[in-house]
Amino acid sequence: METYSLLREFADSWMLLTLFLFFAGVVLWVFRPGSRETYKDTASIPFRHDDRPASTKEAGQ
Repeated sequence: METYSLLREFADSWMLLTLFLFFAGVVLWVFRPGSRETYKDTASIPFRHDDRPASTKEAGQ
């Protein structure tokens, strides 16, 4: 069996399964219970100091 055919069969079967499981794992990780607060906090970073610049203490955190 030539190399191209062997790699093509691998990519069509096991690699497809591996990448699908990786994708499903990432989706489950993102939507896991308890992650809402983490993402909410991260999403609000640009709006934290809308009215004034961050103080030195706040910027160091």
